[in-house]
Amino acid sequence: MDRNDTTMNREFYAAFYYISTLYGLLPIQEQIRLLLLVIQGYYYPFLAILGVPVTIVTIGILSKGRCGLSRCVSRYLVAMATADLLVIIFDLMLRHIPIVYSEKFNFLRDIPVCNIHAILLYAATDYSVWFTVTFTFDRFVAICCQKLKTKHCTEKRARVILGTVSVLSCLKNIFWYFMLTNQYWMMNSPWFCLVFKGTLESEFWVTIEFLHNIITPVVPFVLILLLNVLTIRHILVTSRVRRRLHADSSKESHKDPEMESRRKSMILLFVISANFIVLWSVLMVFSIWNRMWFLGYKSIFLDDVVLVVGFMLQLLSCCTNTCIYTVTQNKFRKQFKNVLKYPFTKIAQLIPC
Repeated sequence: MDRNDTTMNREFYAAFYYISTLYGLLPIQEQIRLLLLVIQGYYYPFLAILGVPVTIVTIGILSKGRCGLSRCVSRYLVAMATADLLVIIFDLMLRHIPIVYSEKFNFLRDIPVCNIHAILLYAATDYSVWFTVTFTFDRFVAICCQKLKTKHCTEKRARVILGTVSVLSCLKNIFWYFMLTNQYWMMNSPWFCLVFKGTLESEFWVTIEFLHNIITPVVPFVLILLLNVLTIRHILVTSRVRRRLHADSSKESHKDPEMESRRKSMILLFVISANFIVLWSVLMVFSIWNRMWFLGYKSIFLDDVVLVVGFMLQLLSCCTNTCIYTVTQNKFRKQFKNVLKYPFTKIAQLIPC
């Protein structure tokens, strides 16, 4: 393959052609690149087709408040689902799909709004990550801090916290407008817009970008891990106490509903932590390491394949994050099934017997 034709090599149709004709003749690294590009060509549209309607349905069900959840919890989950929907739109549909099918989206190069798009995209990503942190903290307070529970775990407090996070996220990401140009790059890169000359080596912009990567997602990593560890520790301690009390009061073995509820909460917290950390870690490591490479710290080179995998996992997290919290709820599942059955029920009513 002609390595000089970089644009051709990155297009989905060309990658599909090379895999079907010359795949065995290519170096292993090039085989992996082309295979990932073909996978993205199916993976990203599928993720968008599935993620958009499911997330919209989730927002609608949670907004009605019929899932047996408190208004405070419902408020957080609606905000998380809305943030994930924004990420799907601004990142998946308006960034990654056009990059994979660049031949079909060449017109974007003539639309000078990339730096504005960057602000919206990174702000939506911050919403998705930090709304998860605020909800985790809310559950930590509800389980471990009974004195603060009545003051903190309210719908009014949730609105204030979510609104504050939203404003701060927008202000934090305004710097992208000045760091990036308004022209789309149309390539898989940490910067999907063309960058001003000298930005990559500028100590000022390097510091700003490092702070950006630390605030999202490094700090959320630490906070979610810490809060989950403290919450699980509290659940284990209280569970031991309740088990001893039941053992002293009755010799008969029976299930404790409170302990069963706490056990489910502990499992849920483990799943949430694993989902966020595993699906975000690859992209986080590549983004930081890539910036260090540009600054001259060239100990280990990470191939762009790592970046592609990181993007795929990060976008997957936005489609699964809310489901982890909500699908485990019996009443939510019932409401979701009713929504799926509704069109078929209406069609059956219109068909004469």
